[in-house]
Amino acid sequence: MKLVPLGDRVVLKQLEAETTTKSGIVLPGQEKEKPQQAEVIAVGPGGMVDGKEVKMEVKVGDKVIYSKYAGTEVKMDEDDKFVIVRQSDILAIIE
Repeated sequence: MKLVPLGDRVVLKQLEAETTTKSGIVLPGQEKEKPQQAEVIAVGPGGMVDGKEVKMEVKVGDKVIYSKYAGTEVKMDEDDKFVIVRQSDILAIIE
C-alpha cells in the first residue's frame, strides 16, 4: 500500500529519538517527548488550495521539523507509522 498525499499535504516518517549520546551514555526519560523531526516520504502536487496558489517547497528525502500538534498519524503496518501534515505545518528543513 502506498500513501499519495493530496493538495498541499506531505507524508512524514518520524525520526527515532536518540537515547544515547555520541560517547555511549544512555539518557533515561528521553522517550517521554519525541522530537518533531521527520523525513519527507511523499509530497502532494500543491496547486490551488483554499483559493490560494501553493508551491511545494519540500521534496522527498528532506529532513524537516514540524509543528508539535500538527497532522494526522497513520499506521500502515505493524511498524510503519506516518504523519500527514500540511506544508504550512513544516517549520524548517534541516540541512
